[in-house]
Amino acid sequence: MRVVVTGGGTGGHLFPGIALASGLQERIPGCRVLFIGTSRHLDQETLRRYDFALETIHCQGLKGMGVVHRLRSLLQLPLAIREAAAILRRFRPQLVFGVGGYVTGPVLLAARILGIPSCIHEQNSVPGLANRMVARLADRIFLSIPCAYRFPAGRTMLVGNPVRREIREAGEKNMPGDGREIHILILGGSQGAHRVNMLVTEAAGLLKVQLGDRLRITHQTGRADLAEVRKRYEGLGVRAEVNDFFTDMAEVYSRADLAVSRAGATTLAELAVMGLPAILLPYPFAADNHQQSNGAWYVQGGAARMFFEQELDGERLAGEILHLVENREELHEMSGRMRELARPDAAERIIEECLALIAKKQAGKA
Repeated sequence: MRVVVTGGGTGGHLFPGIALASGLQERIPGCRVLFIGTSRHLDQETLRRYDFALETIHCQGLKGMGVVHRLRSLLQLPLAIREAAAILRRFRPQLVFGVGGYVTGPVLLAARILGIPSCIHEQNSVPGLANRMVARLADRIFLSIPCAYRFPAGRTMLVGNPVRREIREAGEKNMPGDGREIHILILGGSQGAHRVNMLVTEAAGLLKVQLGDRLRITHQTGRADLAEVRKRYEGLGVRAEVNDFFTDMAEVYSRADLAVSRAGATTLAELAVMGLPAILLPYPFAADNHQQSNGAWYVQGGAARMFFEQELDGERLAGEILHLVENREELHEMSGRMRELARPDAAERIIEECLALIAKKQAGKA
């Protein structure tokens, strides 16, 4: 079997695609996966660690850009579709699966022209522009969490967000809040978040005073703030592991009692599988404010608390963290609520539907 997965640009698009592709390879021996993504450093570096063939096409996003950029993107679209069609003709996949991001559009359009079955997965509660545009072309539309946008009912399924196998396995034995140490995990998204980095390092000094040597921090900063954040923790005497990006997230999640995080859909799905309670600081400039909508689903479920970064300072954030870590019963209850919202079988459900779609299409050609 040959399958194309397309999307990327952020970890939120990339990692569900990886989880699905890896699941297909585990399920079907000899399954070949081609990932058509972007040329961004994150995509290329992450995908090289997997047994996928890689291709890129020349295209740019439309959302949130100026008029000149949008015009350039539209003029580039016919070339991107031709590039995608050439790749699909060479690889001859039985299915094309889109996980969001601007690269998805040209590939799904090329698949439709060539008569190749296609599916898309929408991670967020507010769908991205690419998925809204290609939804009418897709044979199946999979949702991670309830979505206000009206996708075609007969082709849409709520299945959850595919999570990588190593994280699912770690989640089966994870018990946040059971140790003497208090371990806080800071996640600003795959590209980091300056305001989150500064807020947390401001809070860290107050946490150190209250928790002493019990405090441990693991902090994903993104590249821009890496040196500054390390310097701040060293000056405070806080024991912290600081990196621009962590690759072994199963291990990182497993040591944490509480996460302070942006509210990207894939991160939230992973936190849920791990049963890891969270303080959410949604990115205020996310397209269509989708991070706030994502976070609201978990807040309503009792699994997280959410604050807008403009209403926080280091002192208030420290107070919110201390309230949770010093009330273990509440922390454990939030952990249980997180697990209730998890859908660890999302990849398997999607794979079943995709295989049924392929079989149906092949039977129709017979």
